[in-house]
Amino acid sequence: MNIIRVGVDIAKSVFHIHGVDRHGQIQWQGKYSRSKWLDAICRKVPTGTEIGMEACASSHHWARELQNRGYYVRLIAAQFVKPYCNPRIFNGRFL
Repeated sequence: MNIIRVGVDIAKSVFHIHGVDRHGQIQWQGKYSRSKWLDAICRKVPTGTEIGMEACASSHHWARELQNRGYYVRLIAAQFVKPYCNPRIFNGRFL
């Protein structure tokens, strides 16, 4: 797996993760509980990878956790997240 970008959808108890390669092809998708998603990213995604998530209260905490583990995190304002929810438009290029 050569994941270069990851999108994370943060919810109350379940996190959805979507990783793509440099061609925008899906390399990894998963649904993880709050307690297990960070370990899953650390196992499957190389450090230095770009990770994007919607900016909200808890995303700042998770962004700091990911940055401490060597990932490059981008928080996206809520009004700019909507286009990435349509799978026909979104092919892994969130930044």
